[in-house]
Parts: sequence; C-alpha cells; structure tokens
Amino acid sequence: MSVIQFESHKTSTQAWVAPQLAVIVPSYNERDNVALLYEKVTTALGGIPFEFIVVDDNSPDGTVSVVRELAQQHANVRAIRRIGRRGLSSAVIEGISSTSAPYFAVIDADLQHDEAILPTMLEMAMAGDDIVVGTRYGGEGSVGAGLSKAREAGSRFATLLSGILTGQGLSDPMSGFFLMRRDVFDQIAPSLSDEGFKILLDIIVSADRFHALRGKRLRIGEVPYTFRPRHAGESKMSPIVVVQFLGLIVSKLTRGLLPTSFLLFGLVGGFGVIVHMGTLWLAHERLSLDFVWAQTLATLVAMTFNFVLNNELTYANRKLRGWRYFTGLLTFYAVCSIGALANVSVASWIYAFDGQFYIAGLLGVLMSVVFNYSVTKVFTWR
Repeated sequence: MSVIQFESHKTSTQAWVAPQLAVIVPSYNERDNVALLYEKVTTALGGIPFEFIVVDDNSPDGTVSVVRELAQQHANVRAIRRIGRRGLSSAVIEGISSTSAPYFAVIDADLQHDEAILPTMLEMAMAGDDIVVGTRYGGEGSVGAGLSKAREAGSRFATLLSGILTGQGLSDPMSGFFLMRRDVFDQIAPSLSDEGFKILLDIIVSADRFHALRGKRLRIGEVPYTFRPRHAGESKMSPIVVVQFLGLIVSKLTRGLLPTSFLLFGLVGGFGVIVHMGTLWLAHERLSLDFVWAQTLATLVAMTFNFVLNNELTYANRKLRGWRYFTGLLTFYAVCSIGALANVSVASWIYAFDGQFYIAGLLGVLMSVVFNYSVTKVFTWR
C-alpha cells in the first residue's frame, strides 16, 4: 500500500471527531487493567466522542507499552509516560492539561470505579454542575467488596475530616472518581498542589474559595455507585498516603501558607530530633564515647535518617534512586550542616538580645528547618 493509499484508508476509517469528554487515567503498574478499562469505558459511553488518556509514572511492569499498543488500534487513546515524576495528583493535573475537551473525568485504572455512571455524570455537568462526584456513601452507593472493614473505617474518618474542611454537604469528598467542566479547572489550576493522592479534595476547596470570592456558589452533584474489588495488581494505599493526606488537610486550612511538603519535612525533622537524642544517649552513656564524637555520630545518624524518610515520604514523587540517591545524600549532609550553623547563629543572636533561651532555641530550629527545606528542595530533590 502506498503512502497516499495509506493516508486515504486512515482518513476513511478513523475520521477525527473532537472529543466531548477526556477520561484521565493515572496509572502505576496497571498493565493488566488498562485495556479492559478502555473496553468498559467505550461500552459505557456509547456514541459519546471521548479520548482515553493514560498518565503513567514510568511503570516497571510495562503499562505504557500496553497503552501504546491500544493507541495503534484506537485513535482516541493516548499515553503520557512520566519519567522522574510520580504522584497521583500531579499525574491527574498533567493529564487534564494535555486535553482540550470541554469536560473530563478522572477514574482509577484498577476497575474499582463503575464506569457505567459516566454518561449520567456527564449529563449532570452539561446541565450546570461544576463538579460531579461518584459516591460510595450517598444514595444507593456502597463500598461493596472493594474495601476491608479497616480501610472502610479509615475512609469514613477521612471523609469526616474532609467534610469539615470543604464545608460542603458531600457524602464522598475523598472519592477518586469525578467529572468536571474544563473551564472550572482552568480557573483554579495554578492554586492546586501537585503533591499527594487526593486531588478531588484539593479541587473542591480551591474551586469553592474561587467562587466564593466572586459571590458565586460551587455546584457539586453526586452519582452513587458500588465500589468494586481491584481487578489485578496491588493497591497503592500505604501509611505514606495517609500522612500526605493529613498534610494536605493542614495545608488547605492554612490556605497554602504551609505547603504539604514543608509540613512533612518538619514532621520528619521532629522524628530526626528523637533519633539524634537516642543515638547520643546510646553512644555517650552506654558506649562511653567522648561527647564530641558521640554528638558527631548522632548528627550523622539523624541526618541520614531524615534523608531516607524525606526521600520516601516528603518527596515520594521525586524519589532519588541509583547514583542520584548517594549524590543526594551528600548534598543533604552539606545543606543541613550549613543549616545547623544558621540555627546556632540565629539562636545566639536572639539569646543575646532577648535572654530567653527557649525562644532563641525555638526560632533557631525554625530557621534551620526553613533553610534546609528551601535549599534541599532546589539542590537535593530538584
């Protein structure tokens, strides 16, 4: 077949139609789920023109290869492979930013969300709702067999906390399944956090505040569904996700004054103080090391602890691996050493001026935390 014949054949069989809806699918290690999800979404949406955008965090299981094979067969499938970036919130934001469709839906790749309600969600958005949420807790919705009793209890508690923050009468603000108008998203995109896993909560709070400042009311609709068991693969839920969620709650309560990453960095630093004092006691009191050597050892142990935990928790979306892990550790040592000097200098100056050691010590610690956070964010986890 000649090039001209190929192009003619392609035009006749795959005539382009502008999508009315973009289905955004954040993924990590979901190779056994994405093709089936596409089939189910296609069936559910019927004749509604849509595009299926999988935003993959460089999954080692080859998820993006599966999506690319799908894209060879279906013109409305796209794969975005993210290298050096991780995290559900940032993946969703990147996927939404890549489409020009007037509406978009976010759905998990694991088939736990019921794609059959997508047409109803779209109808509600077209009728005027700014955001339409798939709910497990409202109307006839339920968690079904999709959550264990322990996870359901945790989900309901998180929903309670989220409801206090949003001030909205939502039954499931923690849902990861929602559909909204593109123009509403564009209004608040600059204020959204790319950290963590609960993007809907961030969107609702930001959009509600945006509308309130203009004397408007954010319209949110809900459609109940039954949460299904994961089809294949492993859940991404972990203690890290829980901590990041709590950090997002505090960050939103302070209207972004305290970023989630700064709160987590400070939390890690607090644990680092405990590790430092425990190591100092063990080295000096039990191993009888000279105080200077014991203090030096405790400082190195605490710095290493802080680096490892920050790499896993605070900067999970920029996690350092391979040789970058060790170069990152060295820059972390260097920055924290300078931060320690800043701590002592500031605390000494304040103590000489004020004479109250606890205020001087507290402000010195705060100074070093802010310095270490700001500089390591640029040089260690850039």
